[in-house]
Order: sequence, then structure tokens, then C-alpha cells
Amino acid sequence: MKILCDADFIVYKACAAAESEVDFGNDVILVTSHFSDAYNATKRELTKLQNKLGAFADIILFFSDSENFRKKILPDYKGHRNRKKPCGYKRVINALKKEYKVILKPTLEADDAMGIYATKYPGNIIASPDKDMRQIPGKLYNFEETFTIDPDEGAKWHLIQTMAGDQTDGYSGVPGIGVKRAESLFKEKGYSWKTVVDAFEDKGYTQVTALANARLARILTVDDYDFTKKEPKLWTPSSNYRIDDGAGSTNEVAGRQAE
Repeated sequence: MKILCDADFIVYKACAAAESEVDFGNDVILVTSHFSDAYNATKRELTKLQNKLGAFADIILFFSDSENFRKKILPDYKGHRNRKKPCGYKRVINALKKEYKVILKPTLEADDAMGIYATKYPGNIIASPDKDMRQIPGKLYNFEETFTIDPDEGAKWHLIQTMAGDQTDGYSGVPGIGVKRAESLFKEKGYSWKTVVDAFEDKGYTQVTALANARLARILTVDDYDFTKKEPKLWTPSSNYRIDDGAGSTNEVAGRQAE
């Protein structure tokens, strides 16, 4: 078993904690950092993670690329997050590459790279605090507890995220609908693409908007990536895409993705 680690937030947190300010007065404030503090803090967190999940398990570190394919869908995607990385961020990552296997794929977020790896090579465990990773079948450690997610649970969470949106990432979903309301609608009407589209249309939006939200919410799997072109294949549901009919009944998923 390998630990697939969302290392973006670990390095970010360690580097931010290592920063300090020097105020020279006269409108000059200098931000400084000690590389060794940031690097050692990162190593401590990774060692703690390995001890928690299996001291002898290999760990793979995943990072997000500076370019993001979702910005072609929504130019303002994560726009409010466009803040400067803390001092030493890139240097710490470069140093980690000498000790660990590091995966960073062009235009992909760490979440997507983990999703692709986890579904291409099942049997590993994802370590990430990001709720989006509940879409990926398999084991997930959210830094509090470990879950096992089956394929239908992952597919349902994708539809919930599509409808509820994610203000942190900058896409709104259906106005006035959060996670709990989305879950209630799906349980009543069934986990299907039609339920999603109907919710958007009830608020005056079109299927085009629904599909854009679904593509923004989707964490890539091995089926969502073109390894020849090295680019994502945008999620496209068939008209009869359905996970279950609601009220606890479960059907075989029909038309998960159009060919």
C-alpha cells in the first residue's frame, strides 16, 4: 500500500509558519524565512503521516501545477486564492524531490493527480483534508479519520458537489442549495443528471451552466485523462446518467459518461 499525499497544504503551512517580518520603518517591511525550519517542519508532518498510516508504507507527494485546466471552463476559478506562495515554497518542493517520489502533472491540481493515480492503481490510500476527494473510490484519510468509499458513493458526492457548489473554489452551484438540501433532493428524486439539471433550471439556469459546474466539481479519475495527449477529458454525462432512484433504492448506473 502506498500513501498518496496531498502535499500542497503541508508545504504551504510549513513555509508560512517559517516566515517572519522585519520592519525597517520608512514604509519598508521585509518578509524573511529560514529554509531549514520550513523543510524540517514538512518532514515532521510527513513522518507523522507515515507513522499514522503505516511506517513502512511508501509515500508519494502530489502537488498542483501553476496552470489549471479549470480556468478554461471558468476564468475566475479559485480567483480569490491567487495570493503569493510563502517564502521557500518552491525550494522546499525541489528539496523533497531528492528524497520522495513527487508527482505534478501539467494543468492538474494535486487532487486530480491523486484521483488518476488512485483509480489507475487501486489499493492505496489517499491522505487529504479536501472534501472533494470523497469522489474517489478507495481509502481516504482526511487527517482525522479513515473512510472507505465505494464507486457509487463517490459518484453521488460528485453530483452533490455539482449542485451545492464550492464557494472556496469559486463556483456557485445552484443558488440557495447547500450540501444538506442537495442530499435531500437526490434522496427524493434520485441521484441522476436529470435531478441536477432540473434544480438548475428551477433557478433560471440552463443545462450548460449545470455541466460547467459538474466539470469544475469533478475530480479526475483514470477514465478522465488522455495519457497520449496528456490532458483531461472533460466529464460529459449521457442523458440517462443515474446512480439510483432515491428513497434508498439502488440501480445499476446507466450511461455514466458518453463515449
